[in-house]
Amino acid sequence: MSTPLLRTERLKKYFEVKRGFIRRSKGYVRAVDGVSLTLNRGEAISIVGESGCGKTTLGKTILRLYEPIGGKIIFNNKDITYLRWKDLKWYRRETGLIQQDPFGALPSFMTTKGILQEPLIINGVKDKKERMEKIYRSLEQVRLTPIEDFIGKYPHMLSGGQQQRLVIARSIILEPKLIIADEPVSMLDASVRVEILKLLQNLQRDYKLSIIYITHDLSTTRYFSEMIYIMYAGHIVEGASTKEILKSPMHPYTKALLNVIPDPDPSNRLKVREVPAGEPPNLLSPPSGCRFNPRCINIIKGVCDSKEPPMFEVDKDHYVKCWLYDHT
Repeated sequence: MSTPLLRTERLKKYFEVKRGFIRRSKGYVRAVDGVSLTLNRGEAISIVGESGCGKTTLGKTILRLYEPIGGKIIFNNKDITYLRWKDLKWYRRETGLIQQDPFGALPSFMTTKGILQEPLIINGVKDKKERMEKIYRSLEQVRLTPIEDFIGKYPHMLSGGQQQRLVIARSIILEPKLIIADEPVSMLDASVRVEILKLLQNLQRDYKLSIIYITHDLSTTRYFSEMIYIMYAGHIVEGASTKEILKSPMHPYTKALLNVIPDPDPSNRLKVREVPAGEPPNLLSPPSGCRFNPRCINIIKGVCDSKEPPMFEVDKDHYVKCWLYDHT
């Protein structure tokens, strides 16, 4: 079996928060708290969860935009967890980020050409002809054509979908191996969301890209994701193939996420949907035991609220962090 492109082992990222009137007391927001996952070459996986669950922090920590405080990040068989900033330039070339807000991600004072040229200049592509060839190729890849109509435009002159295509073009212009797409369609009109997802699907297939797709919407994962990791309150609580998760969810939280997906069949609209009450916990002081236990309708008193569950393999390559599946 080939070596995975990316592997995280018990990865942690906490944010320090000062509390109290004189701010001497310290606390820590445990945004990412022991996350382990694997991404193979040319594979797309999804990280799914509610706002505040830690999924964006996880993506930025993997990219080393945030400094981890524990665990490991192994990329292409190299441990990059604690490499110094100046030693990560090669890693910046190998990875790319697609942000949630395309307009906010693009410098308003630069044209399309300038936006795409900047990473090339920073990474030592000195020949102007070579830079223009790469710019034209990336614009063709994201279908911002005819190129002459877009290359001189500023971000405010583009639609939301065109802005996101430009963000994607910038993320792939250095031909990275890994792309992290952080809610890439959540701020777009419904009419262009499928177009952007299919574009990412085609890029992943045609250029053997590895993609981590971060989303709160399970329904969009079916477009190109092969594996889904469900995240809740800093933990991965379930992981399996996309087909398996959508067909046979195991964790109560995963089932709740599936319950809130709109059903196009009018005959199903009167069905009672079991949606857990409450909100995600405060990660300054997460609950003891399973972090989902205050909202769980299947809680086992004295167990779920006192001991953190391990990951149980309930089926081949289907893992669940839940005491309901402890059959020992």
